[in-house]
Amino acid sequence: MSSPALQPRLRVPRVAQDAVARARLTVVPRVRSRAPRVPFVSLVTLVLVGGIVGLLLFNTSMQQASFAASSLEQRADALAAREQTLRMELDDLRDPQRVATQAQRMGMVIPAAPVFLDLETGVISGARTPALREDALNLLPQEPVKPAILAPKPTVVTVRAEASAPQQATKQARRGTARRSGQPNSARR
Repeated sequence: MSSPALQPRLRVPRVAQDAVARARLTVVPRVRSRAPRVPFVSLVTLVLVGGIVGLLLFNTSMQQASFAASSLEQRADALAAREQTLRMELDDLRDPQRVATQAQRMGMVIPAAPVFLDLETGVISGARTPALREDALNLLPQEPVKPAILAPKPTVVTVRAEASAPQQATKQARRGTARRSGQPNSARR
């Protein structure tokens, strides 16, 4: 390493010297400037309040959707039960035994001999005979006979009515006065 005195000096061109002179740093008095805090604080507060309000609105809408869903589920359950009830009623109405019984109540009877109608020609084949009420089939089954053990004769027990409590107290009071007076019971009555 050589000393700076021994090194030759480099010449800086004049343009460069002017640039260096202009670029010299000078001491400038320090100006304290604070960034305004009010806009930042108001922005943060606005974001927080907006987030809380957004969460509350979201929670409220979710609760409303939950209530609507549960209401619709209850309605669907009620409609399913109603549908099942109507299907059972329809099955009862379509029951052949009920239809035949209803027809007999209306006066219809099964014909003795069938008669056929040809729809193309309009010709009736078979003998038409009037059906009689006596020819009607018994559609209702007979009630079964109960064994004697299931239909026992009723047991009747008669109980004598005893005098009520106030009447008994009156009789005892009469007996007590008769004994004191020395009269027999038959004389008191």
